[in-house]
Amino acid sequence: MNDLSPRKQLRHKRISFACAAFLCAVANFVLLCQTASAQTPTLAPPAPSTSSSYGSSSPSNSGQSSSPAGALGQTPFSGSVPEGKATPGVLPLTFKDALDRGLRNNLGLLLQSDTTLTARGEKWKELSELLPHVDAAVSESAEQIDLAALGFRFKTPGIPKVVGPLGVFQANTYLTQSLFDYHSIERNRGASYNVKAAQYSLKNARDLVVLAVGNAYLIAIAGAARVQTAQADLQTAQALYDKAVDQQKAGVNPAIDTLRAHVELQSQQQQLISARNEYAKQKLTLGRAIGLPLGQEFSLATAAPYEPLATAPLEDDLQRAYASRPDYLAAAQQVRSAEEFRRAATAQHYPSLDMAGNYGVAGIRPGSSHGVFEVGATLNIPIFAGGRIHADVLEAEASLRQSQQQLENLRGQIDYEVRSARLDLTSAAEQVEVARSSVDLAGQTLQQAQDRFAAGVTDNLEVVQAQESLVSANESYISSLYAHNLAKISLAKAIGVAEEGVKQYLQNQSKDK
Repeated sequence: MNDLSPRKQLRHKRISFACAAFLCAVANFVLLCQTASAQTPTLAPPAPSTSSSYGSSSPSNSGQSSSPAGALGQTPFSGSVPEGKATPGVLPLTFKDALDRGLRNNLGLLLQSDTTLTARGEKWKELSELLPHVDAAVSESAEQIDLAALGFRFKTPGIPKVVGPLGVFQANTYLTQSLFDYHSIERNRGASYNVKAAQYSLKNARDLVVLAVGNAYLIAIAGAARVQTAQADLQTAQALYDKAVDQQKAGVNPAIDTLRAHVELQSQQQQLISARNEYAKQKLTLGRAIGLPLGQEFSLATAAPYEPLATAPLEDDLQRAYASRPDYLAAAQQVRSAEEFRRAATAQHYPSLDMAGNYGVAGIRPGSSHGVFEVGATLNIPIFAGGRIHADVLEAEASLRQSQQQLENLRGQIDYEVRSARLDLTSAAEQVEVARSSVDLAGQTLQQAQDRFAAGVTDNLEVVQAQESLVSANESYISSLYAHNLAKISLAKAIGVAEEGVKQYLQNQSKDK
């Protein structure tokens, strides 16, 4: 006998249906878990994330190559934004003028400057979460309400089914302010360290410009020296050929000497053509790096003299590099930024306190309005965010470890660059001395060979060989002189004083003159 009322029967049916639905959901969940666990071994590991909202966003690439190839290769430091318009005539360009133009117009430096602005923008974005937000709004509306649609379906005499239209005017100023949010405070600190890192990276970019422009200028100087040497060798070859022709006409020497001298003359002509072409391209490369106006003709107004450089002890150079290298200081700031973002990710577990309020006027129309206000404070207590905070902490921890590893790697790289630059400087200085002596000896050998040929003691093969030896000696001297001057700039860059060191060196050179 069923003694349940229809209302109770309906209630029991609802309960039975809810239980059945719950059991089905549990069964589906278990099935999905089993499927996922069965597929887990076949899944490929995810690629490591290279960026995170809680990572220390690097404002620049502090690990840029400081070698000449890295500075003048296919990088922004090989380009520039041309400045002004070309002027008539040939512009004399000194080393200092080239550096000043490069520090104004080099593309790598300009891009890094924009990166600094980006870091400052990120800093303001994080700071805005701690500053008050004020908005104002003015509205006027009319509304007609159907009471039956709102659930008022009873019929009461004197109360209409439709109310309105109702006019509402409101003008308010809204204020929201974070009273305490440790998460936003830590993110703001992390962004501040990123700004400092960007500023150091900008200074590092200036040193890279000095290295790139200095390398381009020295290469052009070496190219000009090769042109001058090729011209001198061509004159020597021409004199040798004329002498051979005269002696052949006089019947003193055979025709083979004239042919040999003619071949040597044409060889030197080819060398001169190639040297002029290479020098012209080297000047174009220099003009691109410093932002000369398009089509501007210029000449190099600074020579490349050899002057030995007294170096400090190795440990002093290393300590100075760790204290002044801008890329190392930038990497240290990025580590501190990553630490703050790591704390910020953890701080999402902490409560935060906000307040909000508004004040304004409200009424049927603007002329019949009166003051209204609302103010309140909210304490937000995180309880469970579905694992999102844990994920942010893991990402921030990974970013922190990467920043620390990059800093340690850069420390080792600085040690290598300082030692390598000092070795290059010592080796280049010794090569200059040897090459200079070789040039003197080769010149004496050529002079003696010419005298022997003029006296008829030997044929001109000895003269040609002596001339080739002089060409090789001159090339070795030009290359060693370029390497020595470049080693000075590289050592200044490795220590972290490229801009100041090169400018000080140029000032000393001008005083000596």
